[in-house]
Amino acid sequence: MYTVLICDDDADILSALEIYLSQEGYNVLKAANGREAVNTLNTQEPIHLIMLDVMMPIMDGISAAVEIRKQSNAPIIFLSAKGEDTDRILGLNMGGDDYIVKPFNPIELLARVKAALRRYARLGGMKEITQTENIYQTGGLVLDDEQKRVLIDGVEAKLTALEFRILKFLMGSLDRVFSSDQIYEACWDEPPFHVSKTVSVHIRNIREKIEINPKEPRYLKVVYGLGYKMVKLA
Repeated sequence: MYTVLICDDDADILSALEIYLSQEGYNVLKAANGREAVNTLNTQEPIHLIMLDVMMPIMDGISAAVEIRKQSNAPIIFLSAKGEDTDRILGLNMGGDDYIVKPFNPIELLARVKAALRRYARLGGMKEITQTENIYQTGGLVLDDEQKRVLIDGVEAKLTALEFRILKFLMGSLDRVFSSDQIYEACWDEPPFHVSKTVSVHIRNIREKIEINPKEPRYLKVVYGLGYKMVKLA
Protein backbone atom coordinates (compact mmCIF):
# COMPACT_ATOMS: atom_id res chain seq x y z
CA MET A 1 0.00 0.00 0.00
CA TYR A 2 1.35 3.42 -0.95
CA THR A 3 1.26 6.26 1.55
CA VAL A 4 0.28 9.73 0.31
CA LEU A 5 0.79 12.89 2.38
CA ILE A 6 -1.74 15.62 1.54
CA CYS A 7 -1.27 19.20 2.72
CA ASP A 8 -3.82 22.02 2.39
CA ASP A 9 -5.06 24.71 4.75
CA ASP A 10 -8.63 24.29 3.44
CA ALA A 11 -10.24 21.59 5.59
CA ASP A 12 -12.90 20.80 2.97
CA ILE A 13 -10.31 20.18 0.26
CA LEU A 14 -8.25 18.11 2.66
CA SER A 15 -11.29 15.95 3.48
CA ALA A 16 -12.20 15.56 -0.19
CA LEU A 17 -8.67 14.50 -1.09
CA GLU A 18 -8.64 11.99 1.75
CA ILE A 19 -11.88 10.45 0.49
CA TYR A 20 -10.70 10.21 -3.14
CA LEU A 21 -7.35 8.66 -2.23
CA SER A 22 -8.68 6.30 0.45
CA GLN A 23 -11.27 4.92 -1.94
CA GLU A 24 -8.42 4.02 -4.29
CA GLY A 25 -6.65 2.09 -1.54
CA TYR A 26 -3.98 4.60 -0.53
CA ASN A 27 -2.91 5.20 3.05
CA VAL A 28 -3.44 8.94 3.64
CA LEU A 29 -1.63 11.32 6.00
CA LYS A 30 -2.82 14.92 6.42
CA ALA A 31 -1.20 18.26 7.20
CA ALA A 32 -2.70 21.77 7.37
CA ASN A 33 0.43 23.73 6.39
CA GLY A 34 3.90 23.25 4.99
CA ARG A 35 5.59 23.03 8.38
CA GLU A 36 3.27 20.19 9.43
CA ALA A 37 4.02 18.42 6.14
CA VAL A 38 7.77 18.62 6.70
CA ASN A 39 7.40 17.42 10.30
CA THR A 40 5.20 14.52 9.18
CA LEU A 41 7.78 13.50 6.62
CA ASN A 42 10.40 13.41 9.38
CA THR A 43 8.32 11.14 11.61
CA GLN A 44 6.37 8.91 9.22
CA GLU A 45 8.04 6.50 6.82
CA PRO A 46 7.76 5.57 4.10
CA ILE A 47 5.83 8.34 2.33
CA HIS A 48 5.61 7.67 -1.39
CA LEU A 49 3.98 10.88 -2.68
CA ILE A 50 3.26 14.39 -1.34
CA MET A 51 0.49 16.73 -2.47
CA LEU A 52 1.06 20.37 -1.49
CA ASP A 53 -1.19 23.39 -1.69
CA VAL A 54 0.90 26.38 -2.80
CA MET A 55 -0.70 29.16 -0.73
CA MET A 56 -0.71 28.24 2.99
CA PRO A 57 0.00 29.98 6.31
CA ILE A 58 3.10 29.34 8.46
CA MET A 59 4.94 27.69 5.56
CA ASP A 60 3.73 27.76 1.95
CA GLY A 61 3.95 24.82 -0.43
CA ILE A 62 6.96 26.09 -2.35
CA SER A 63 9.01 26.55 0.83
CA ALA A 64 7.87 23.15 2.07
CA ALA A 65 8.96 21.53 -1.21
CA VAL A 66 12.43 23.01 -0.83
CA GLU A 67 12.71 21.49 2.65
CA ILE A 68 11.27 18.16 1.54
CA ARG A 69 13.76 17.88 -1.33
CA LYS A 70 16.63 18.00 1.18
CA GLN A 71 15.59 14.57 2.48
CA SER A 72 13.22 12.90 0.03
CA ASN A 73 12.89 12.34 -3.71
CA ALA A 74 9.24 11.26 -3.43
CA PRO A 75 7.01 12.83 -6.11
CA ILE A 76 5.51 16.22 -5.20
CA ILE A 77 2.26 17.35 -6.81
CA PHE A 78 1.36 21.00 -6.28
CA LEU A 79 -2.27 22.09 -5.94
CA SER A 80 -3.04 25.74 -6.59
CA ALA A 81 -5.73 28.17 -7.69
CA LYS A 82 -2.96 30.03 -9.53
CA GLY A 83 -2.73 28.61 -13.02
CA GLU A 84 -0.46 31.02 -14.83
CA ASP A 85 2.51 29.56 -16.70
CA THR A 86 4.92 31.42 -14.39
CA ASP A 87 3.32 29.77 -11.34
CA ARG A 88 3.56 26.31 -12.90
CA ILE A 89 7.18 26.83 -13.92
CA LEU A 90 8.09 28.06 -10.45
CA GLY A 91 6.50 25.02 -8.82
CA LEU A 92 8.26 22.59 -11.14
CA ASN A 93 11.59 24.37 -10.76
CA MET A 94 11.34 24.22 -6.97
CA GLY A 95 11.09 20.44 -6.83
CA GLY A 96 7.57 19.67 -8.01
CA ASP A 97 6.83 16.76 -10.32
CA ASP A 98 3.37 17.94 -11.35
CA TYR A 99 1.09 20.95 -10.94
CA ILE A 100 -2.71 20.74 -10.75
CA VAL A 101 -4.91 23.82 -10.87
CA LYS A 102 -7.95 24.11 -8.59
CA PRO A 103 -10.75 23.30 -8.97
CA PHE A 104 -9.55 19.91 -10.14
CA ASN A 105 -11.24 16.89 -11.66
CA PRO A 106 -10.95 13.98 -9.16
CA ILE A 107 -10.50 11.44 -11.95
CA GLU A 108 -7.65 13.43 -13.49
CA LEU A 109 -6.07 13.98 -10.08
CA LEU A 110 -6.08 10.24 -9.31
CA ALA A 111 -4.66 9.45 -12.75
CA ARG A 112 -1.78 11.86 -12.12
CA VAL A 113 -1.15 10.35 -8.69
CA LYS A 114 -0.93 6.87 -10.21
CA ALA A 115 1.35 8.07 -13.00
CA ALA A 116 3.68 9.82 -10.55
CA LEU A 117 3.93 6.72 -8.35
CA ARG A 118 4.54 4.54 -11.37
CA ARG A 119 7.39 6.77 -12.57
CA TYR A 120 8.82 6.89 -9.06
CA ALA A 121 8.93 3.10 -8.81
CA ARG A 122 10.42 2.62 -12.26
CA LEU A 123 13.15 5.17 -11.65
CA GLY A 124 14.18 3.32 -8.51
CA GLY A 125 12.96 5.95 -6.07
CA MET A 126 11.42 3.29 -3.89
CA LYS A 127 12.06 -0.39 -3.48
CA GLU A 128 10.27 -2.23 -6.23
CA ILE A 129 8.77 -5.66 -5.87
CA THR A 130 10.88 -8.04 -7.92
CA GLN A 131 9.79 -11.29 -9.48
CA THR A 132 10.47 -14.20 -7.16
CA GLU A 133 8.97 -17.62 -6.60
CA ASN A 134 5.87 -16.05 -5.03
CA ILE A 135 5.77 -12.58 -6.60
CA TYR A 136 5.24 -11.73 -10.24
CA GLN A 137 5.49 -8.23 -11.71
CA THR A 138 5.18 -6.44 -15.01
CA GLY A 139 5.09 -2.64 -15.05
CA GLY A 140 2.77 -1.45 -12.29
CA LEU A 141 1.02 -4.83 -12.03
CA VAL A 142 2.07 -7.09 -9.15
CA LEU A 143 0.73 -10.53 -8.23
CA ASP A 144 1.63 -11.81 -4.76
CA ASP A 145 0.91 -15.53 -4.72
CA GLU A 146 1.73 -15.90 -1.03
CA GLN A 147 -0.81 -13.29 0.12
CA LYS A 148 -3.12 -13.95 -2.86
CA ARG A 149 -3.21 -10.26 -3.78
CA VAL A 150 -3.05 -8.36 -7.05
CA LEU A 151 -1.95 -4.72 -7.06
CA ILE A 152 -2.19 -2.32 -9.96
CA ASP A 153 -0.19 0.89 -9.39
CA GLY A 154 -0.35 0.17 -5.66
CA VAL A 155 -4.12 -0.30 -5.56
CA GLU A 156 -5.54 -3.75 -4.86
CA ALA A 157 -7.64 -5.38 -7.58
CA LYS A 158 -10.33 -7.80 -6.40
CA LEU A 159 -10.10 -10.97 -8.49
CA THR A 160 -11.99 -14.21 -8.06
CA ALA A 161 -9.98 -17.34 -7.27
CA LEU A 162 -10.18 -18.52 -10.88
CA GLU A 163 -9.28 -15.09 -12.28
CA PHE A 164 -6.27 -15.04 -9.94
CA ARG A 165 -5.21 -18.46 -11.17
CA ILE A 166 -5.46 -17.42 -14.84
CA LEU A 167 -3.50 -14.23 -14.24
CA LYS A 168 -0.80 -16.08 -12.32
CA PHE A 169 -0.50 -18.63 -15.13
CA LEU A 170 -0.06 -15.91 -17.76
CA MET A 171 2.31 -13.80 -15.63
CA GLY A 172 4.48 -16.83 -15.06
CA SER A 173 5.56 -16.65 -18.72
CA LEU A 174 5.50 -13.01 -19.81
CA ASP A 175 5.25 -12.37 -23.57
CA ARG A 176 4.43 -16.01 -24.24
CA VAL A 177 1.20 -16.65 -26.15
CA PHE A 178 -1.17 -19.27 -24.75
CA SER A 179 -4.17 -20.66 -26.56
CA SER A 180 -7.59 -20.88 -24.91
CA ASP A 181 -7.14 -24.64 -24.65
CA GLN A 182 -3.79 -24.27 -22.88
CA ILE A 183 -5.19 -21.73 -20.40
CA TYR A 184 -8.25 -23.87 -19.72
CA GLU A 185 -6.28 -27.06 -19.19
CA ALA A 186 -3.82 -25.32 -16.82
CA CYS A 187 -6.36 -23.36 -14.77
CA TRP A 188 -9.45 -25.57 -14.77
CA ASP A 189 -7.46 -28.82 -14.38
CA GLU A 190 -9.56 -30.66 -16.95
CA PRO A 191 -9.30 -31.38 -20.67
CA PRO A 192 -10.49 -28.52 -22.91
CA PHE A 193 -13.52 -28.93 -25.15
CA HIS A 194 -15.03 -25.92 -26.96
CA VAL A 195 -13.67 -23.61 -24.27
CA SER A 196 -12.81 -20.44 -26.23
CA LYS A 197 -15.91 -18.52 -25.12
CA THR A 198 -15.48 -19.58 -21.49
CA VAL A 199 -11.87 -18.42 -21.42
CA SER A 200 -12.63 -15.17 -23.27
CA VAL A 201 -15.26 -14.21 -20.66
CA HIS A 202 -12.76 -14.63 -17.84
CA ILE A 203 -10.07 -12.74 -19.77
CA ARG A 204 -12.51 -9.87 -20.27
CA ASN A 205 -13.33 -9.82 -16.56
CA ILE A 206 -9.64 -9.74 -15.62
CA ARG A 207 -9.05 -6.86 -18.04
CA GLU A 208 -11.86 -4.89 -16.46
CA LYS A 209 -10.04 -5.14 -13.13
CA ILE A 210 -6.41 -4.56 -14.10
CA GLU A 211 -6.52 -2.26 -17.12
CA ILE A 212 -7.10 1.50 -17.08
CA ASN A 213 -8.80 1.16 -20.45
CA PRO A 214 -9.85 -2.47 -21.07
CA LYS A 215 -10.47 -1.67 -24.76
CA GLU A 216 -6.83 -0.65 -25.15
CA PRO A 217 -5.05 -2.99 -22.72
CA ARG A 218 -1.43 -2.49 -21.71
CA TYR A 219 -0.97 -5.82 -19.94
CA LEU A 220 -3.32 -8.54 -21.13
CA LYS A 221 -3.27 -8.74 -24.92
CA VAL A 222 -5.17 -10.80 -27.47
CA VAL A 223 -3.04 -12.33 -30.21
CA TYR A 224 -5.74 -12.87 -32.80
CA GLY A 225 -6.09 -16.41 -33.98
CA LEU A 226 -3.54 -17.66 -31.45
CA GLY A 227 -4.56 -16.78 -27.89
CA TYR A 228 -3.55 -14.44 -25.08
CA LYS A 229 -0.38 -13.14 -23.46
CA MET A 230 0.75 -10.91 -20.60
CA VAL A 231 3.12 -8.22 -21.86
CA LYS A 232 6.48 -7.74 -20.15
CA LEU A 233 6.83 -4.06 -19.20
CA ALA A 234 9.68 -2.29 -17.45
